[in-house]
Amino acid sequence: MARVIAICNQTGGGGKTTTAVNLASYLAAFGRRVLLIDFDPQANATSALTYERNFPKNIYHGILNHSHYQDLVRPSAILNYHFIPAATDLSGAIIELVNLPEREYYLRKFINQFRHHYDYILIDLPPSLSLLTVNGLVAADEVLIPVQAEYYGLEGLGQLLQTIHLIRENLRHPLAITGAVITLYDKRERLSRDVNKNLRRHFPHRVFKAEIPRSVALAEAPSHSKPIILYQPYSPGALAYRRLAEELIELESYYKTPVENFNEPQNFNR
Repeated sequence: MARVIAICNQTGGGGKTTTAVNLASYLAAFGRRVLLIDFDPQANATSALTYERNFPKNIYHGILNHSHYQDLVRPSAILNYHFIPAATDLSGAIIELVNLPEREYYLRKFINQFRHHYDYILIDLPPSLSLLTVNGLVAADEVLIPVQAEYYGLEGLGQLLQTIHLIRENLRHPLAITGAVITLYDKRERLSRDVNKNLRRHFPHRVFKAEIPRSVALAEAPSHSKPIILYQPYSPGALAYRRLAEELIELESYYKTPVENFNEPQNFNR
């Protein structure tokens, strides 16, 4: 049975999609069966994996029961790594879902049809709070949070933790927090070092050791529709995502960690 992990933050440009695409590729390289669901109407994860843009069917058709999941799954260039594409019409799902019963559970019901086929299902969520984001968090067992190494990254983390708290309380969904990963990290910059230090101080044992650097190769890889493992596998960014995948695999035996230990951050700037 797959671990379903939402990759989520509530600030744009924080390395969310980069993390989803490249973490999935290394999990597959380590022999895990991986599915990445692009659940962001911007469809950046889709374009990072393929030059094809005009998919006749995408995740929008899946969650609204217009298509069977087997008609949506696409292979990537990496063995054991599949993805379900997104397109801009996914934005319309927000309007279509809003008046439906159990509107928060459509993605979960869709994933439950095939989660036994995979070891990991990663969901790349939109960088804002919407009904799509809520669907993604309810569909997931866990959430992994990329935190960019700057002030807005900490603000976004606080907002996301509040959202997770509301989902646990109002929807009775025991969403676990796998951990946070520092992204866009530059150890030469004082702000990056301060954010890293503050995050690790407030959440000991909840921040991955891997630190994703600010990297030209990571920025360039999506323009070639390749994950970093295929574009520049020995670059610092590639090695960082390899380490992150290794850490995630190490958690396989006890990934359902009590979420109460990861509380809303307070006074980060002390």
